[in-house]
Amino acid sequence: MADVLALSGPFPTATRARRYAVTVAVLGAVAVAVASGILLWDNPAPAGSDGFWRIAQLRATSVIVIVIVAVCQGMATITFQTVTANRIVTPSIMGFESLYTAISTAAIFFFGAAGVLLVQGPGPYLLQVAAMLAFSGALYGWLLSGRYANVQIMLLVGIILGGALAAFSTFLQRLLTPTEFDLLTARLIGSVANADATYLPIAIPLVVVAAGLLVLGSGRLNLLGLGREVALSLGSSQRRDSILALLLVSVLMAVSTSLIGPMTFFGFLVAMLTYQLADTFDHRRMFALSALVGFVVLGGAYLVLKHVFYAAGSVGIIVEIVGGSLFLIHLLRKGRL
Repeated sequence: MADVLALSGPFPTATRARRYAVTVAVLGAVAVAVASGILLWDNPAPAGSDGFWRIAQLRATSVIVIVIVAVCQGMATITFQTVTANRIVTPSIMGFESLYTAISTAAIFFFGAAGVLLVQGPGPYLLQVAAMLAFSGALYGWLLSGRYANVQIMLLVGIILGGALAAFSTFLQRLLTPTEFDLLTARLIGSVANADATYLPIAIPLVVVAAGLLVLGSGRLNLLGLGREVALSLGSSQRRDSILALLLVSVLMAVSTSLIGPMTFFGFLVAMLTYQLADTFDHRRMFALSALVGFVVLGGAYLVLKHVFYAAGSVGIIVEIVGGSLFLIHLLRKGRL
């Protein structure tokens, strides 16, 4: 009897609850080790000197960026998969990254190398976030608030619009000079180095508000995870809750993509690992675990590539290769979308 919890709890047995607590503790310890490594490893200044701590403070920006991206990608992907009732799709399918690519490409195409400066800084960062939110808000409002609202149609329209934006970007890229194309390519590869400390006063409040609202609404997400019919029978405002959840997903994805660039499969990788480790349906606990998993994966890759292989700019590429490979394996094992 002591091993059995109430059926309405987040875990069916006390053993699973203890396993979750151990998993969180282990990941927390690894996350602390990764953060310490990023801050302190290979610091050229003498240990304990003013220069040593000054360099550590500069590196703290990278740690904060990794935390933001881990929270955004993990929570956004889990929420999006819950609303769409599909653990294959990711928020990237809605065209956020295609819009980011189109904005960056157009800036360099029309203004040349000076266009890189036009998409950098707090003002342009805020405008990019606002453009993505307007894009997603219009899409969700149009496709989910009508009489014949359908999530599958929303996904299909998102794929089509994302493909159209990608085609537009590709056309402009073919007209760029080699120098301009090199400058653009650096922005289109997801990298912690793309972030700027001046973006953080904008990004942090947006993430805190969006993530906080998702955590507070985790009970509604638990209902949505049971399916439309069950959620409605239990009194859920399924359409309203879905639209609000997707709008918060848009905030998180807009902040992350505008901060470091596209990372299509990172969210999928974090969500898949979270499902395997959490062993619960409760979104509040999955959200906490996803943030730790995301930080360990991205921060660990950044630490190893930066300080061991001296190739920090390859972090996004490596994460995408691993995430994409696991996506294909998962898809082939499941056999359907």
